[in-house]
Amino acid sequence: MCAQLTLLGRASGADGSVAPDTMSSFARNVSALLERVEYRRCESGEDLEAIYRLRYKAYRLNGFLPESRNQMMTDALDDVPNCYQFGVFVDNSLVCTLRIHHLTPSELNAPAMTTFGDMLRPRLLRGESFVNPTLLAAEPNFVSIHRALPYVTLRLALIASIYFDVTACIGVIRKEHTAFYRRIFGAEQVGEPRDYPPFTVPVVLYDANYDINLERVLQRFPFFRSTPMEQRMLFETPNFGELAPLTILPTAKYFRNAA
Repeated sequence: MCAQLTLLGRASGADGSVAPDTMSSFARNVSALLERVEYRRCESGEDLEAIYRLRYKAYRLNGFLPESRNQMMTDALDDVPNCYQFGVFVDNSLVCTLRIHHLTPSELNAPAMTTFGDMLRPRLLRGESFVNPTLLAAEPNFVSIHRALPYVTLRLALIASIYFDVTACIGVIRKEHTAFYRRIFGAEQVGEPRDYPPFTVPVVLYDANYDINLERVLQRFPFFRSTPMEQRMLFETPNFGELAPLTILPTAKYFRNAA
């Protein structure tokens, strides 16, 4: 995961909605970009290949991956049942991607478990559950212009935390990005840095407790809000024979418009 931005200021109505004229200028910028966004849950075909190429491009450009002949980045955890892969499209173009795993006592597959399993497995066996967002990757030219893009993308992790009603959102994070996750999500470091192959830099485990942090985050950053319908469309498993929606439009604006 990667992001390094700041945001200050909040104001809310009695129902928790936020008026446009009382939001910080950055919150308005994020909300404006969100108006142009479509989320797509990618499960097969060209969409997945595009995600794997974007991952490779972003991480290779920053020197975090060795060179690969096929110029795609994928691993076995892309194919486990508790994996949700998303493309973030702006004006119909793929500009960012995020992978999310939902960990439960009966489903232990996730990137965080490969490096920090000794710390997480006892908590899972006690009945805790987590979402683990990883592999945030963005088109370099787009993110340099639209600084709000990491927020728009990480919004998916907060929605997953709400939908699955987890104990915490956990992240494996490079040291230079830890201040962002403390400031924005109230995350706390758990343990010391560890190696995280195939990346060439160590990572630390950060834990954002759901019950402690959720309301503060939603009040401070209104663009993270979502409706139950959006949550279901993003993460609900379709019944047999049903097709998942091709694209999902963010619903944070409905809270803003209600103010």
